[in-house]
Amino acid sequence: MTVTERTPARHTPPAQAAPPPRRRGGEKRPVWEEEPGTIGQGLKGATLTGVCLLILGPLWVVIVTSLSDQRTITDAGGLVIVPKTITFRAYTELLSGGTVTRATLVSLALTAVGTVISTVVSVLCAYGLSRSGSFLHRPILMVLLLTMFFNAGLIPTYLLVTGVGLEGSYWSMILPGAVSVFNVLVLRAFFQNIAPELIDSARIDGAGECRILLRIVLPLSKAVIAVVSLFYAVGYWSQWFNAMLYLNDQDKWPLQMILRQLVIKQQAPQGMSQMISTQQIPGLAVQMAVMVLALIPVAVLYPFVQKHFTKGMLTGAVKG
Repeated sequence: MTVTERTPARHTPPAQAAPPPRRRGGEKRPVWEEEPGTIGQGLKGATLTGVCLLILGPLWVVIVTSLSDQRTITDAGGLVIVPKTITFRAYTELLSGGTVTRATLVSLALTAVGTVISTVVSVLCAYGLSRSGSFLHRPILMVLLLTMFFNAGLIPTYLLVTGVGLEGSYWSMILPGAVSVFNVLVLRAFFQNIAPELIDSARIDGAGECRILLRIVLPLSKAVIAVVSLFYAVGYWSQWFNAMLYLNDQDKWPLQMILRQLVIKQQAPQGMSQMISTQQIPGLAVQMAVMVLALIPVAVLYPFVQKHFTKGMLTGAVKG
């Protein structure tokens, strides 16, 4: 009898799934952090291109229309997309020393003065509230928080401004909204994140609160202060409602109020009505030119502050 020797079957281990890709430090990479494939890259590029066209398209139309003559605007039936004849007549007339020039200077002055006042007051308020042992720390913070959800309304505000004699004054454009509680809270959170050892060491060396604020806190807070200043500057530059309420003299109107008169009420600035009526300057080109003038300061200022925007907002929002 022959005994057949059997070879024992080899045990094959089950196939193991490929380990997820790891970062340089050996940590696992989440799925949403994987590099997109060809289709993903294409969709991303198409999405970004579409967003850019949605943003730049209207801006292109506004600029081209402001540089067009009456015949080009008439042939296009209104807004111009493809430029034919380029003329700077609307800009030269607007900036020739008339109403728009004066309104532009008023807006620039209000923006500069208002931004400085609002930033200084907000920094001082936020620094005081960031010190836990400051006088009436909690009650003042609660009062500020209440103003974010409850306000007196338009009529009491108007009565207050007129009652203290600010009607007809440029201060009516600055003081009623000089401080934003949101910006104060962002600054306060940033100041609280500064290492307490730095402040304690400065106190041991004999530095007072003013010196600590100027020499330690402010140099470390350039990012968040730049962001808050940008918020205030854009708010002051875009302000027109207070001018409509408190400034009855048209010579004191800011640029945004002139833009409102042109676009909504279809009223040309003083000194240009006759030129527009005789079609020497297209009325639509004047409207678009004023829009471009209103956009230029923000478009010029934002790139210098943009690098601080993410750092300032995220760091200032870590804790409140």
